[in-house]
Amino acid sequence: MRLFTTISVLVLCAGGIGHAVVTGMETGIERVDPFKDMKNRPAAGHGTNILLVGTDGRDKITPEEKRKYRLGGEPCHCTDTIMVVHISADRERASIVSLPRDSYAQVPEHTDRSTGKHHNAHPAKLNAAYAEGGPGLTVRTVEHMTKVKIDHYLEVDFTSFMKTVDVIGGVEVCTVRPLKDDYTGLDLPVGTHRLDGGQALQYVRSRHIDGASDFSRMQRQQRFLAALIARASTRGVLLNPVKFREVTSTLLGSVRADKGFGTDEILALGQAMRGFTPSSSEFTSVPVAGVNPPVEGIGSTVKWDEAKSRKLFQALRDDKPLAPPRPGKKTTVVDVAPQQIAVQVYNGTLTRGLGKRVDEALRSTGFKTTRAPEDADRQDVKRTLVTYDPRWDRSAKSLQAALPGCELRAVEGQGGLLKVMAGTDFKGVRAVRADDPYQGEYGTVTGDQVVCP
Repeated sequence: MRLFTTISVLVLCAGGIGHAVVTGMETGIERVDPFKDMKNRPAAGHGTNILLVGTDGRDKITPEEKRKYRLGGEPCHCTDTIMVVHISADRERASIVSLPRDSYAQVPEHTDRSTGKHHNAHPAKLNAAYAEGGPGLTVRTVEHMTKVKIDHYLEVDFTSFMKTVDVIGGVEVCTVRPLKDDYTGLDLPVGTHRLDGGQALQYVRSRHIDGASDFSRMQRQQRFLAALIARASTRGVLLNPVKFREVTSTLLGSVRADKGFGTDEILALGQAMRGFTPSSSEFTSVPVAGVNPPVEGIGSTVKWDEAKSRKLFQALRDDKPLAPPRPGKKTTVVDVAPQQIAVQVYNGTLTRGLGKRVDEALRSTGFKTTRAPEDADRQDVKRTLVTYDPRWDRSAKSLQAALPGCELRAVEGQGGLLKVMAGTDFKGVRAVRADDPYQGEYGTVTGDQVVCP
């Protein structure tokens, strides 16, 4: 998601810079025609859909930068990141959907751009579409998979990412646990960090920090994009013609875009999005159902959840927000998202209906309760008790944060289901959210939820 830099085009133009300035910047964009000869395309929906593609581009980085940021090896000439960005028709919301690069895809019939060989439709990983057929085949494959009509195509590489971050003075990120990846050299302790371009590249590339691999990486990339928008909007970039020119010149120097995304489109979009802020953006990834069995010549691929992904892309076509309604109360940041924590509630008092009240309160803040509270073996519990298997200690601490004053007690062999025995001290549930959250039906968060406080 080094592609966050492309989004900044949409944001930076909101400063109302004149047509002549933008025209000068626009002449530096390399043009492609990804929509040439395309047929049987999806019906247009409401709003504007932009396909953002991040390419390797390490051949444009100096040897010193390659060594420093561990960018060895040959460029793969494939898409490292793919996102669909939906700008609402009223220009008040941007919905950003990440498509895992290892997603199982049916690549349409095409002629290989490198070999000239004709290929029938065949299965492949999503990022292979670019290597086989460039921007055109990538757009066709994404449209085939999502049924969302793509209006514009934008492509960014490593070079643009690093230089643009440096031009705006770095971007601030926050971590609630150490982040270390020996492959990229990323090493961030808990706390707040101002990243320069090279460090930012390490941050968004790292995929060996935990077992979630690409999925946790996509969440960090989304959080970084939100932080960039916040940084650009608070540093005077939008209203400073000199800074605006410097940033856009750096950005557009290594951007490729479709021929239709020109000066008039940039200005119109920028004027409409004058008030764009992190809270105006929402981020999610395609819901997945697991990993497909290895396919010969392809390997393991990510399997989309058909029902949820279909509903997600229908929401984009209908121009509807993806994030759940925002709670009016302040939320506490925890290490594990409540949506990942299974809970069984017991009533440990003589108060009728207390178990149901606790169950509903926990579920309303995101916990996966059983919705079947039970009476405990005892009814004299004064202090609410949470029992948990030691292997799920991080989940237990997240649940404890939602139940202020409760007692934690480890129980070997209890398994992944946490148990809450409600006591007479129960006063209510505190809203919590995760630093790497899976919120709402599609796992959507808004930008202001993931930037540093």
